Amino acid sequence: MVLLDRTNRLRLQLTGPKAAESLTGLVTSDVLALTPGQGQYSAALTPRGKVLADLRIFARSDDLLIDTGAASGPGLLAMIRKYVNPRLARHEDVSASLGDLGVFGPDAPALLRTVLGDVHPAGLADYSHVETRYSDAALMVARVPDYGVDGFDLIAPAPALETLRRDLEAAGARSVTGDESLEAARIEAGRPVWGIDMDDTMLAQEVDLDRLGAISFTKGCYTGQETVARVHYRGHVNRHLRGLRFSSLLRPPPGTELRDAAAGKPVGTVLSAAVSPSRGLVALGLIRREIEPGALVYAAWAGGANEAVVAALPFVT
Repeated sequence: MVLLDRTNRLRLQLTGPKAAESLTGLVTSDVLALTPGQGQYSAALTPRGKVLADLRIFARSDDLLIDTGAASGPGLLAMIRKYVNPRLARHEDVSASLGDLGVFGPDAPALLRTVLGDVHPAGLADYSHVETRYSDAALMVARVPDYGVDGFDLIAPAPALETLRRDLEAAGARSVTGDESLEAARIEAGRPVWGIDMDDTMLAQEVDLDRLGAISFTKGCYTGQETVARVHYRGHVNRHLRGLRFSSLLRPPPGTELRDAAAGKPVGTVLSAAVSPSRGLVALGLIRREIEPGALVYAAWAGGANEAVVAALPFVT
């Protein structure tokens, strides 16, 4: 069982009578559909439909808790400061006061049940959450599919979270700063990370945010919606997020060009890569739409070369 310190993520608290209404006009998901205890994956886009940030939204009894990765945090915060009217909704950066500890692995629900006692996380849907108390502090337990395995984020004031960390370690969890098999699981699940696999030069559908449930096609207007709707109803994107299964463990650096093995033409770029216990070296790549799953591509760089089979996402056994 793996413990990840995720405190470097940006956490924002949005309160006020129009908090949900204010946010739903900025993001791709239907925030107004949330009730306390529910959550959703979402994205904030540029006016041209490019990905400014991906984020998670948790509806609590008195507020919305929004969080995003450290790399996408400044862009999201700037957008909220610019467009959310403080008379309708107030935002507060609570990143310093609240920490985030991730628990990932197949036994995560049982481990949390053992340590927390009154919490039953196994029954939670993705992004749903429960609130309890631990070490005399409020604790939120949210189910998150960020790595494609059973996972939960524990969000609480830092002192209580440190006590909880020690108790989880005593129950058998292992604290890590990074885990290769967990990173491989994320890649196999086809879950991109902003700043590594996606950024504000990429369209939402190029990086599979529709497949990952971040986009509502029935809600009202939001920034970037025109591009998203045009792609969905009338067009297509020219590049797709794909999986890559390499023939050896020789790892190409991020950004390495991919070429069609048959024609030799450039067809894409390698993004993140990791060694999977079952599949060897796997990666995410942004690849032209005409390159179908099953096609053979190769990467060459100063330190070597490797070839890969293109795979649809998520990887299947």
